[in-house]
This record gives sequence, structure tokens and C-alpha cells, in this order.
Amino acid sequence: MTRPRISAKAERFTESVIREMNRLAVAAAAVSLAQGFPDFACPPELKAAVAAAVDADINQYAITWGSKPLRDAIAESTARHFPAWGAIDPETQVTVTCGATEAMIAAMLGLLDPGDEIVVFEPYYENYGPDAILAGATPRYVTLHEPDWAIDPDELREAFGPRTRAIVVNSPHNPTGKVFSRDELELIAGLCQEFDAIAFTDDIYEHIVFEGEHIPLATLPGMAERTVSIHSMSKTYSVTGWRIGWTIAPPDLSVGIRRVHDFLTVGAAAPLQAAAVTAMSFPDAYYDDLVAGYRARRDLLLPALREAGFRVHDPAGAYYVMTDIADLADDGEDDVAFALRLIRDPGVAAVPGSSFYSRPELGRSKLRFAFPKRHETLEAASERLSRLAVRA
Repeated sequence: MTRPRISAKAERFTESVIREMNRLAVAAAAVSLAQGFPDFACPPELKAAVAAAVDADINQYAITWGSKPLRDAIAESTARHFPAWGAIDPETQVTVTCGATEAMIAAMLGLLDPGDEIVVFEPYYENYGPDAILAGATPRYVTLHEPDWAIDPDELREAFGPRTRAIVVNSPHNPTGKVFSRDELELIAGLCQEFDAIAFTDDIYEHIVFEGEHIPLATLPGMAERTVSIHSMSKTYSVTGWRIGWTIAPPDLSVGIRRVHDFLTVGAAAPLQAAAVTAMSFPDAYYDDLVAGYRARRDLLLPALREAGFRVHDPAGAYYVMTDIADLADDGEDDVAFALRLIRDPGVAAVPGSSFYSRPELGRSKLRFAFPKRHETLEAASERLSRLAVRA
């Protein structure tokens, strides 16, 4: 008798390497700089708002594509922060989801067909490949080139063809911290229009930029009607466990996203949606402080990594740093083995670089560190990493 098997789709990818490294860190009592979530409190106004929402018995389903107050607040907040976007209709363009993770898979399932091709830059956030596979699409990977993670225009054009249906653009970028320039975005926009492709833009770090500026791809000429922008409460407001995300898309594309979302999760948690409205009205000073805080964390961790012997690529945005371990790894030791050794001694967790590439060999000398942590946590990690420099 044969044993039941998992689907051919699920055979093609593994569970999250990022979350696995965090679990290993917890088990070993290591300082985890693997998974990108804060170890500090969210704004007190949000705690009060969610408590008030539960106390007010906002405990039943919201409308499946998001409560009206939240969709209205998202449209208003987006226009305030990015005036070039223009007017956004919350009734037809905004869909609230269970985090940006669901937003991306709902968008791909709702807008891609089996046999379609989707262009993905690598290194990439680990969800994009499995999302494409689950949608039946074929990823076409384009490498970002060090030291500044640049796009080779010829390589990008070569990835587009008659079966290209979409491209994923994540800026600021996980795992490198790259912020895509206007020239790069115009190159992408031109190819999308030439090949009639959709852009899925993962914009969840849009408010965490140290150098350059975040330019929503949807604001470029000809892109509003072919861009699905994906956003989240998680990173900006330090509430990764709330799972409140959303898409902004033209009405004809929102139809597909909403249909899949309706049957995928029905809707995001109602009291958390009510509390999220409070965040949308935070003043500009909140976002200035957010960037200043993460810049200080970045500037604490990067020197420690360099002193420990890592080659460091300075991030321009988000809260990750990609490093090279060539000067630290033992002969024959790859990124996975080095990351496991780092957890054991000196007790710091990072993510193996190979997990961010379709061809693992491209990341075998790399590790990604996340720094959305308290200063005390980063100081503890820095002290432990200093032991590597002593041994060297």
C-alpha cells in the first residue's frame, strides 16, 4: 500500500529558512538577528486602540475586503505620504488582507495563470518563489549585482518575453537594504508596458529609508493601471503579529485579488483593523523618529560586524544587512554550516544567504542579519560577535 503524499507543488519548496533559524536561536539561547521582527513594544496608542476595539465588541467579521474606516484611512494616508499617487478609491482599489504575506499570494493567485512567467530579482524574500509555484507560474530570476546590488539592464530585458505576466519589485529590499532608484524603476516600468506585464510591488518598508527615497512604482507614468502595491502594518508600526496588510490596485485587478482573498482567509481580524485606523493618522514626526531609530540601530550593528571580520554591504533602507563571510568561514564551510556554528558559538543567529537565491551557490558566502531590535539586544550581539575577531 502506498503512503499518501504531499502535492507536487509543495514538494518544490521547503518551510521558511528564516523562521527555522529563529527557532534554532531560541533553542540555543542565542541572540536572534535572523527573523525581522522587533523585540520592543509597539506604539502605546495602538495598544489602547485595540483594547478599546475589543471592549467595544468589534468581534465579528468585517467586510471581507476590509472595514470601511480602515480602507478610507489607508487611501488618505497613502495620498498624504505619496502625493504623486493621486486619488485612491477605497471602495474599489484597497483590499485589506491578513498581512502582506497573504496580500502577495492572493494577488498572484488572482492574477496569474498556469504557464505565466513572473520576473523576480535575486536575492529575494523567500516567499516569492513558493507564491509563484502555488499560482502555477514560472519564476524567471534576475540577479542584483554587488556591491550596490545593481540591475543589469540587458539581463532584465532578457528575462521578459511573450509569456511574461508580472514582475515582483521589493523596495526597500529584503534582504539587501537596496532602495531602487528612479532610473531603475523607469527601466522596469518601460518593460512592463512594452510586454503588458503587471508589477507586484512589495512596499512594506516604504517608511524606513536612510539614503535615497522610496518612489512607489505606481506613481510612474503608465503604471497606476498595472501595479499591485502591497503594504503592511507589521514593519512600520512594530506589530508583525497583527497580520494586517493591504493591496492598492486598479479596480479591474482588485476584483481578482478580492475573489481569492475572500476564499483564502475571509478577512483580517476585525478589532485589529479598527485599531489600525489609529496608526494611519500618526503625524509625520512618528515616521521621522522611526527612521532615526533604525538608523541608530544600523549604525550600532554595522561597525560590530566589520570589526568581527564580516564584509558588509551598507543598507540604504529596510532593517537588514547582507554580509560576506569569506574572511571568516573555515575551508569548505558554507553559509549554512557557518550560520549554525554562529548560533552555537558565539551565540548569534543570522540567515544563510543561499536561502535568498534560486541558485544556492550564489549565496554560499553570505549571511543576512536583521536589526529591528532594542539597543541592548544589538549591544549583546555585538559583544558576542567580537569574539570572532579575537579568534581571527
